[in-house]
Amino acid sequence: MHGTNPIRSLKQGDGLTLDVQHIFATIQGEGPYAGMPAVFVRLGGCNLACTFCDTEFESFKAVELNKIVSKVNELASNAPLVVLTGGEPLRQPIEKLCEELIECGFKVQIETNGTLYRELPPEVEIVCSPKNMGKGYFPLRSDMLARVNALKFIISANRKDYSDVADVGQGSDIPVYVQPMDEYDEAKNAANLKLAMELAQQKGYRLSLQIHKIIGVE
Repeated sequence: MHGTNPIRSLKQGDGLTLDVQHIFATIQGEGPYAGMPAVFVRLGGCNLACTFCDTEFESFKAVELNKIVSKVNELASNAPLVVLTGGEPLRQPIEKLCEELIECGFKVQIETNGTLYRELPPEVEIVCSPKNMGKGYFPLRSDMLARVNALKFIISANRKDYSDVADVGQGSDIPVYVQPMDEYDEAKNAANLKLAMELAQQKGYRLSLQIHKIIGVE
């Protein structure tokens, strides 16, 4: 959306209907499960408007929970992983969706910006990608810190100093992934990759590449 989206507030409710952008089978391209077949449930709307966001999530429609689960099962012939993403998935009441997907035998992963929190089943894995809106990163809220399985930072050579990345996890041993920002410019992307590689080598972080873009899938 590149920051053009409206900022949407936290949505309450019973979770029996959710705003859904798209449900599709793909390969998880980022983070701990990179390379694994997955079904993505892209939920609509976000509570932030990041200029570097490369995802469309505003042409969503309301979909009933049973239809979401049915579609996931239809697409998941060899995909043990379901990824709830957005937009910002924790903006919506996704607790019941998580419960039903787990009951179906899926591994469930959430991709979140870390600014919101909901009590989710303990089986749910959370990848938190903190956003720097120009004033640095903030430490994780305590409830999120207790649940996060991985931190993922988007790296741009326009910002040379990423020393505050270490502060986000507050001394925890949460794995840290660094991912070069896709700026749709060959020279900029090369510089972003170079910096991400340097950070990985210098700090012991894990390099994350957007494999789905490399292999040409959504």
